[in-house]
Amino acid sequence: MQEKVYNVLFLCTGNSARSVMAEALVTTMGKGRFRGFSAGSHPAGKVNPFAIEQIAGTGYPVEQLRSKSWDEYGKPDAPQMDFIFTVCDNAAGETCPYWPGHPLSAHWGFADPAAVEGSDEEKRAAFRIFRQIMTRMNIFVSLPLHMLEKNAIQHEIKAIGDMSV
Repeated sequence: MQEKVYNVLFLCTGNSARSVMAEALVTTMGKGRFRGFSAGSHPAGKVNPFAIEQIAGTGYPVEQLRSKSWDEYGKPDAPQMDFIFTVCDNAAGETCPYWPGHPLSAHWGFADPAAVEGSDEEKRAAFRIFRQIMTRMNIFVSLPLHMLEKNAIQHEIKAIGDMSV
């Protein structure tokens, strides 16, 4: 019997850093149980090069990365999502499109590394947020299969988002 693959969408305003890093992490850390997607309400149009640096070490194919609108995932032919996480406070407060299938949603806020100005080293330091995203993702992808059902997981998803990492 084949295990269900859960589709997970990460939303942010610009879809250039946090949401893209989360997409790569859930896909690689989920070991086939999860397929990650990301999008933004006002996409930046390109993925931040420092996010690409972080993602490159995961084995995720960086050539597939792109900054895209969340409208893509509200269309009838889009993959149906099981989970939707906002990873920035701006996206969490916006009115989201209708998501077919009524996926579970939660807010996992992370500081915006793309907003940091300064030298490349200062920017790279800000992108260490990748480790915080990785910590939350590790907990999420480690949940037992029976916990991933809608009724069982609502409390767990919120608790992971409330964690200080």
